[in-house]
Amino acid sequence: MALREPDVDELVTALLTASRVLVGVSARSLAEVEDTVTVTQFRVLVVLRGHGETRLNLLAERLGVGPSTALRTVDRLIASDLVTRRENVRDRREVVIALTPRGRRVVDRVTERRREAIREVVEQMPRDKAHALVDALTTFAAAADEPAAELDAAAALGW
Repeated sequence: MALREPDVDELVTALLTASRVLVGVSARSLAEVEDTVTVTQFRVLVVLRGHGETRLNLLAERLGVGPSTALRTVDRLIASDLVTRRENVRDRREVVIALTPRGRRVVDRVTERRREAIREVVEQMPRDKAHALVDALTTFAAAADEPAAELDAAAALGW
């Protein structure tokens, strides 16, 4: 069942308000690595951490940018030893992008800071509202084709 227009507007307003909180958390969590990566570059790292090794064209699609824009960002990340690029063994016309161990450490460190900051906010919420928020945000992320964060220690991305 589709939402009515007033319901959609109310939901969009609530998400915009919450996003301001999350943008602040994100900015603070990136402060330690801001001399290493930009917000845009960090998004590339997070997408790779969530999806694993990815063809360049698919990475560009997931980022919502053109392949040439994605390639320029990847080149900067290669220069910082955060990702690798190699020829796809199944199709030599394609290149595959992957995180380096250093790239994984950057994502994991920043994400852990984000998780801690978000946890502080969530702990202030009434329990029943927090459970409803989990369902709502999971549905929202799925509608946006965002990979779910795993809850194990190795892959807890918090995104």
